[in-house]
Amino acid sequence: MREAGPKAGRKTERKTAAKRRIPAEARTKTKPASPTKITADPAAPTHFRPGDRVRVIAIHPPGHIRTPHYIRGKSGVIERSCGAFGNPEELAFGRTGRPRQPLYRVRFAQNHVWPDYRGPTTDTIDIEIYQHWLDPA
Repeated sequence: MREAGPKAGRKTERKTAAKRRIPAEARTKTKPASPTKITADPAAPTHFRPGDRVRVIAIHPPGHIRTPHYIRGKSGVIERSCGAFGNPEELAFGRTGRPRQPLYRVRFAQNHVWPDYRGPTTDTIDIEIYQHWLDPA
């Protein structure tokens, strides 16, 4: 006679669900290398050096965008280069993210980013922005 009630068949359901989530062949294969760590992939050439003045491009395309809306159109100074990484706007859609894009830490004056900012004029905000979002200022 079968057990009735809310717990009936739970153990079997869990095993079946677990098998559906991770196929056996996927559990035995090694994971592919992350696109952000592929060293044979050439990176786009760098255009900026620390101290260069840049302006963030003021466009608003649809989709996954890593550059914050509030910083678009603002000018800042390259603080440092952070290396080259897979383009997150491509990686978000399952693409390769190639060519890797240089990533920069850009420093902005707080009172330039936020017009109503009342703190010290020396306050800054640093944001990491990919090269394809930057133009020389």
